[in-house]
Amino acid sequence: MLVCLTAHQRTTPFESLERLSLIGDDVAVRLRDAHESIRGAVVLATCNRFEAYFDLHDDPDLPSPIPAMDAAMEQISDLADLSYRDVRDAVDFAHGNRVAQHLFSVAAGLDSVAVGEDEIAGQVKRALDAARTQGSTTTSLEHLFQRATETSRTVKNETRLGESGRSLVRLAVDLVSSRLEWATARVLLVGTGRYAAAALAALRAAGAEDIRVHSRSGRKRFARQEHLISVPIEDYEAEAAAADLIVTCTSTTDAFVLAADSHAAARGEGTRRQIIIDLGLPRNVDPRIADLPGIELLDLDTIRVHAPVDEFTLIGEAREIVHSAAQRHAAARRVHEVSPEVVRMRSYVQGILEEELARARRSDAAAEVESALRHFSGVVLHHLIAQGHTLASTGSGTAWAESVRTVFPDRATASDDRGEGTPGQ
Repeated sequence: MLVCLTAHQRTTPFESLERLSLIGDDVAVRLRDAHESIRGAVVLATCNRFEAYFDLHDDPDLPSPIPAMDAAMEQISDLADLSYRDVRDAVDFAHGNRVAQHLFSVAAGLDSVAVGEDEIAGQVKRALDAARTQGSTTTSLEHLFQRATETSRTVKNETRLGESGRSLVRLAVDLVSSRLEWATARVLLVGTGRYAAAALAALRAAGAEDIRVHSRSGRKRFARQEHLISVPIEDYEAEAAAADLIVTCTSTTDAFVLAADSHAAARGEGTRRQIIIDLGLPRNVDPRIADLPGIELLDLDTIRVHAPVDEFTLIGEAREIVHSAAQRHAAARRVHEVSPEVVRMRSYVQGILEEELARARRSDAAAEVESALRHFSGVVLHHLIAQGHTLASTGSGTAWAESVRTVFPDRATASDDRGEGTPGQ
């Protein structure tokens, strides 16, 4: 059984989402180990969401996913330093095919603040890669996340969502464009990670030319590759005070990269307009900075409020693709679930076939008999398995599987039964 717990900026208090973002890198393993019925877990954590996907044992003694999800939320509560009640109130719960429907929508950018954003598909793929590295994924989770990536590509290729290069940082840049002269604006980019590249692309697309970059870890490779001015630590506060626009997008969690007191001291008595875009989760910028004269602060919460309502037709086309993909995934999963019964039936029929062939080989027409019997068994198996797959894809796989287990017993049991039959039969 597939289950997911999701917390999104649209429905979760920003403070709770910020706490969830601080959970360590090994969270998937710890969630997998939270309850005996959890087989695997994949965690997707981005700047505006925290989601955990689970594969649970199909155990008749544990038919409900509730105990496992309670244990997982207890673990999340401990890791995020939130009360269990806060976690329970912050997350939404889905199981069955709703899990695929949700993840496919997420991967396609339909559940993002900037609908159709580019980055989320890569984040979904990296979440699966991380789970593989940690050994916390399963075959069912692998299939789920691989289909999500494929669905994202289909949405991008078949709708206009793929034409706009949308992203959260592009939305933020659009929000401040009317208040900046990009050709002369002095821009400071704080961070050199994966999201910094997206931020840089958005700034250049807007027309920014004077862009400097600061890395708290001192890395200069990004600046060299992108032909940017690298700002060393000793010049950072002065550069931050002089910038017209500051964009922060670092994963640093131990301290604010821009603190209110030190920034106020660096700016002195000046009240010159300065715009700060904080794309970090947790926050990169001390929220008290917004109280300083002349400063406009846009954080993720502010950006979300100003996100535009996209065209209904465009989103409708993408949702149709997602819905169809989720239905296909559900059908394929139901077919996969009856695979053990297919193997059981094939083994039973093949066993009887080999016994009959062994007797037939003692006759003069052995070759013709063997060919006929193999053809007959192949045709019978094909029709039985095809019927089983059809029933499974429409939701009747459990009944078919039970019928197979009743009609086709284990080979050892079947042999014993035939051995105890009436002599000569």
